[in-house]
Amino acid sequence: MTAFSFSVLKTDGAARLGRIETAHGPVDTPTFMPVGTAGTVKGMLPESVASTGAQMILGNTYHLMLRPGADRVQSLGGLHQMMNWPGPILTDSGGFQVMSLAKLRKMTEDGVTFRSHIDGSSWTLTPEYSTDIQYKLDATVTMAFDECTPWPVDKKTAAHSMRLSMRWAVRSRSAFVPREGYGQFGIVQGSVFPDLRAESMARLREIDFEGYAVGGLAVGEGQELMFQTLDSTVPDMPVGKPRYLMGVGKPSDMVGAVARGIDMFDCVMPTRSGRTAQAFTRRGTVNLRNARHQDDPRPLEENCSCPACRQYTRAYLHHLIRAGEMLGPMLLTWHNIQHYQDIMKDLRSAIGQGTLSQYRTQFEASQALGDIEPLTVEKPE
Repeated sequence: MTAFSFSVLKTDGAARLGRIETAHGPVDTPTFMPVGTAGTVKGMLPESVASTGAQMILGNTYHLMLRPGADRVQSLGGLHQMMNWPGPILTDSGGFQVMSLAKLRKMTEDGVTFRSHIDGSSWTLTPEYSTDIQYKLDATVTMAFDECTPWPVDKKTAAHSMRLSMRWAVRSRSAFVPREGYGQFGIVQGSVFPDLRAESMARLREIDFEGYAVGGLAVGEGQELMFQTLDSTVPDMPVGKPRYLMGVGKPSDMVGAVARGIDMFDCVMPTRSGRTAQAFTRRGTVNLRNARHQDDPRPLEENCSCPACRQYTRAYLHHLIRAGEMLGPMLLTWHNIQHYQDIMKDLRSAIGQGTLSQYRTQFEASQALGDIEPLTVEKPE
């Protein structure tokens, strides 16, 4: 078995080119993990996800706890076998749902009691139970159970939330079952307050995890404040362990975060946007619902290797969306995941060559161009 490890292969400023070794295979960083909340990346076959260059995906403790249930997943051989994804899987501990389902939960020192959003049944999620569920799912990377501090928030509330998460981190670590090639990440909290983030990171370093995540960002604070928080937080994070920015995000968020030393990302944005007719391209976002595409025989994006771009036209994609055909969201989801993986590949290449600054300049200039001009089509009289 391979030991869980992280190596920094090259740096360019604060940015790192790295490699994570796990029991389920390697992960080259910077990396983006497509979100497979309920054991599937919506609209995608696992082999299709892998074809984009994705090496690691994300599952969710809360949702898989509700259905099909952790014991059932374990009896079916674990999440890797059940969903036919042999590569690494990271599982979110359910901490985000502590925030997002605030109207359906009651939080105490022990943990969080939820009302299921599916059938209203009552469930209690504690650090120990969350860790046990992730063990039964066979998560390559287990996340410590925390409270994702909401936004906006005052400093007193943020401090209380962060310290509760740190107490839960101790309990999560105690419940974790060490296995060769598996790891557990602690989550830095403290909202946008540098001294609270520093306190949180110091506590997590004492506990000693295999990696560290920055939580509680991309919850409404805006990019500038997010970057300011990373500027003050990342320097306190261990150099020799992976750094994961949770729930991020837009392409510009990821490029800016990589430049600040972040290694790992996840976000529902590329898949959710694909289901709502939005495509990400090197020239910004494109809405395939717009009538400007209805007669356009050009691909969505030149030089993209996904099937949506190689095999179909904008006109056809527009037709699928307007007709409500499921193939439309499937193709756009595939494109968006491919686009995100291409950005990661470009970032790794730029860091390796020491040209990240030039890449960022080109990236921002390209994004500012906006979509290609509509094609004027002469219609027969």
